[in-house]
Amino acid sequence: MKKHGILNSEISKVLSDLGHTDQITIADCGLPVPDGVAKIDLAIKLGTPSFQDVLEIILEDMKIEKVILAEEIRDKNSDQLGDIENRLKKHYPSKGLVDSFNKKNPVESEFVSHEDLKKLTKNSKVIIRTGEASPYSNIILQSGVIF
Repeated sequence: MKKHGILNSEISKVLSDLGHTDQITIADCGLPVPDGVAKIDLAIKLGTPSFQDVLEIILEDMKIEKVILAEEIRDKNSDQLGDIENRLKKHYPSKGLVDSFNKKNPVESEFVSHEDLKKLTKNSKVIIRTGEASPYSNIILQSGVIF
């Protein structure tokens, strides 16, 4: 049995298969999944697992160069946005969202309308569905390179 890292075999496989600029989405329980995009459904009940729990585990295992978030998260779920920023700072201490932290070497960020974010998820290799039930708790993560 695997001793460390992501135990979910589907998520582990997806992360292992990512190339530079490939994207995955971590979603709340309400985000629609476009036809043709794989879904890994982790939702057990409302709130379980949380968006932040899943994001934390993914950030431990995936090199991120860019994040895409819904513009609406700024006003409608600022606590969630703050948690995302804190987790990025934890995993990328010299980096952060472009408009919030270190502008020298940031994790690139893009804020788009929620409707546009839903359209962009069609480019994701997978959508990981959480049990999160707070608004605009969705993020597209773009893979960087480790060298």
